[in-house]
Amino acid sequence: MAKKVTANLKMKLRGGQASAAPPVGSTLGQYGVNMMDFVTPFNEETKDRMGEEMTVHIAIYDDRSMSWRIIGKPTDLLILEAIGESKGSGVPNKEKLKKKLSQAKLQEIAEKKAVDMNADNIDSVKKMVAGTARSMGVEVEQ
Repeated sequence: MAKKVTANLKMKLRGGQASAAPPVGSTLGQYGVNMMDFVTPFNEETKDRMGEEMTVHIAIYDDRSMSWRIIGKPTDLLILEAIGESKGSGVPNKEKLKKKLSQAKLQEIAEKKAVDMNADNIDSVKKMVAGTARSMGVEVEQ
């Protein structure tokens, strides 16, 4: 019989730097889960990506066990790195950033994000990435 999921959590953590301190300790502690059962394997798996921000999806089951998976770097951070900016536009509909996202960079980001998204082909992922870029005030070159 399958285990019943009691909680689905999302946390943004830095690779190789998870600890029992908040946010990990306080989040997992409220579900009665041993946080070191997460911290040690997470740090071991992400030691090659030390300091890189990543999203982790954690499923906690009714027997206080858990499973987790790492999602790649957020799309907005990949876009900002590609154009060499530190943040997007505060009012993206009125003020656009001066730098544009090239089709080559769009393709590169879409290929990185394809494993994390629920799309069948790379063109669909490119549309999603382009939409994220537009919402940040970044224009995509044609």
